[in-house]
Amino acid sequence: MKRLSHPFAAAVLAMASLTASAAVTDVTANGWFEGGYATWTKVEGYSYNVYVQNTSESTWTKLDTELVREYPDCGRADAVGLKAGEYRFKIVPVKDKAEITADATVSGTFTATPYDRGGFAHFRSASTTYSPAAGVGAYRNDGTLKAGAKVIYVTADNAKTITTTVKTGSKDTNITECTGFQTIVDAYQKGYDTTPLDFRIIGKLSDSDMDKLSSSAEGMQIKGKGAYSELNITIEGIGHDATIHGFGFLIRNACSVEMRNLALMWFKDDGVSMDTDNSNLWIHNLDVFYGKPGSAADQKKGDGSLDIKGDSKYSTISYNHLWDAGKTSLCGMTSETGPNYLSYHHNWFDHSDSRHPRIRTMSVHVYNNYFDGNSKYGVGSTMGSDVFVENNYFRNCKYPMLTSLQGSDVHNGTGSKDDTKGTFSGEAGGSIKAFGNFMTGHKSFEPYVSGHATYSKHFDAYVVENKADKVPETVVSLSGSNTYSNFDTDPSLMYTDYKLDNAGDIPAIVTGELGAGRCQHGDFKWTFSPAEDTNDAVIQELSDAINAYKPSLMGFFGNSIGGKPTEPVTPVDPDQPTDPDTPSTGDDTEGTVLYKHSITGAVDAAVVDGVTMSYSEPIATQGGTFTYGNVNKIEASEHSSTKYAIKLDGDASATSTKYVLVTLDKELQAGDKINVSCYASSNPSASKPYGVSIYSDPANTPLASVTNQKKNVEETLTISVPEALVGAKAFYLFRNPKYSVYLTAVSVTASATGINGIQSKTSAVDGAIYDLTGRKTNATVKGKIYIKNNKKFIMR
Repeated sequence: MKRLSHPFAAAVLAMASLTASAAVTDVTANGWFEGGYATWTKVEGYSYNVYVQNTSESTWTKLDTELVREYPDCGRADAVGLKAGEYRFKIVPVKDKAEITADATVSGTFTATPYDRGGFAHFRSASTTYSPAAGVGAYRNDGTLKAGAKVIYVTADNAKTITTTVKTGSKDTNITECTGFQTIVDAYQKGYDTTPLDFRIIGKLSDSDMDKLSSSAEGMQIKGKGAYSELNITIEGIGHDATIHGFGFLIRNACSVEMRNLALMWFKDDGVSMDTDNSNLWIHNLDVFYGKPGSAADQKKGDGSLDIKGDSKYSTISYNHLWDAGKTSLCGMTSETGPNYLSYHHNWFDHSDSRHPRIRTMSVHVYNNYFDGNSKYGVGSTMGSDVFVENNYFRNCKYPMLTSLQGSDVHNGTGSKDDTKGTFSGEAGGSIKAFGNFMTGHKSFEPYVSGHATYSKHFDAYVVENKADKVPETVVSLSGSNTYSNFDTDPSLMYTDYKLDNAGDIPAIVTGELGAGRCQHGDFKWTFSPAEDTNDAVIQELSDAINAYKPSLMGFFGNSIGGKPTEPVTPVDPDQPTDPDTPSTGDDTEGTVLYKHSITGAVDAAVVDGVTMSYSEPIATQGGTFTYGNVNKIEASEHSSTKYAIKLDGDASATSTKYVLVTLDKELQAGDKINVSCYASSNPSASKPYGVSIYSDPANTPLASVTNQKKNVEETLTISVPEALVGAKAFYLFRNPKYSVYLTAVSVTASATGINGIQSKTSAVDGAIYDLTGRKTNATVKGKIYIKNNKKFIMR
């Protein structure tokens, strides 16, 4: 979800709010790949709830608390995991713990644009049980989370304490509760759990914030039980300022791992070391800065930024922004059994020095990258590697392509030793096929010339006129006599449906809003001077700024991140219970409403949850058919001249063909109640009552039913949540034959069971307050259920 001087630009709109209130002003909304963000001018004394809606649907989805954050000059919300489409935000101010819906503001539309899934990570797998068609990491290929995925928000405050359960043995009872970011990931090494995990990083996460780091060399370790073990893990940043500071990542024995929208700063050794028997790694949209200086002379900027080796294969490095990296990407060692297929595309090598990538043994596709002021070289091929370099843009890249011990690597005219002797590598050469590249400002590029006394032996790459042309077997590396495999022209080895941009368009695309790096290109800004095109030394001012980096993020509304709460842990609101425990009375014992659909309006303008429905068929005598989300054949009909309802009807048989899909913003729990307010206009009887049935799927049998016998009397019929719906966030309502049913409201109330029952007051003993998802909170709401001192209570 981004924009600039490219077709993507038209798909993303930055629009001001359509309405405004004193508590919500200056709203803007923008898309960025499979999500979007909104900002607004905050008003002191208010917090905010934010909702997102696909413009083709009527329902609004509330964003998680962690996605709504406070900055010194604004509020900001980020939605992630959206399918391609048009969306909008609704920002609702909250005062005294209550939403002020009358002052809500709806933003302009923004466009969710699919990530570019070109490359080997989405083509084939080294795992015999995993298919990239399922999606790499925790997300499907349509941009939404995989079924059953767990979302875990990680901040400087909670990285040591986040908790989830992991299956750690072969038996169903082998469930372990794991606490801490690294500890949770380590538990997946047991090899018994492949539940998708989406770790969402908020703000700056430093090495000192972690529960532990399992790799002493790199930092955080993501490791499978054996070669190419399916993990289904995504580690992503939220917004424009998510940053990993002081450590990097080691990935081993892993299949289906994604990293995106993060800055890596001041890492230990490598930023991301993809080391040993990995498959289907997708590393994209990262900002990678300096690492900590190493002991070797060539490690002043850290060691590798994004290294991949040890028989790692079918992986993609794309849309990353590398800031003055020293050794950008090592690709292959000497022990690979090969060939191992890898892709690098749409990366911005921004004044990085070398290794873009430096390739041994692997078969690599390098396309649509922006080589921008590179002081040493671009792509380097050694040890029999095969590299297809396609449609890249090289600007002031000293040597765009090098093949070891030949061509520009060994005779670059006259001058210093570095200019006249090969320093790129002392290893045997590989093979580079080049097509469609644009070069300017380079020192030397020597293409193969057939029959030429020099350039048939000394060449940097074999340049083809047509993409489908093959490199002849007679073209061999001067050292090692290695030939090119022509993997790129073999459809059994090479993907063909990738998005390929013209080389001349690459600078605008890669530096544009839907280009390389983080959302909005991150919050860290730096401009390289022209002198940096040829400088490979550390920029001390840049190094100091990276080392001292702090985001401006203040936290969630009411709580800071990386510090103590901005308000007292013990609330001072007069509604905060302070009395000793007493039994609850009245409706408190029945829980609280989690979600409610209210139905009002006239026959020709039915309204559901404040949204006017549009008719999909002409208005009939008894009302008209309209669509409400995924509602199928529902009629808006008059009742008692003042109330209006959704009519569920069917054919003359006992089978109902029309239903309502009710979507929730929380998962149903055991003991929750589904309450359906409805009535019948016919004359039901004991033998032929009216009512509703609950389904998990329209094609299945009903899970539960409830009936009534009254005519034209609105009643609330209640059904306990069936076991099959526990954990669901939606259900279907059908009429219970044989009479039509008119629905006026649907709500879900929370269970009164749980941790040691439920109380109406909190204990006098001080303790942190948690919501029912287990998240710590200070922003309590009157009438809702919370947990304190391991007991549930209702905020009074």
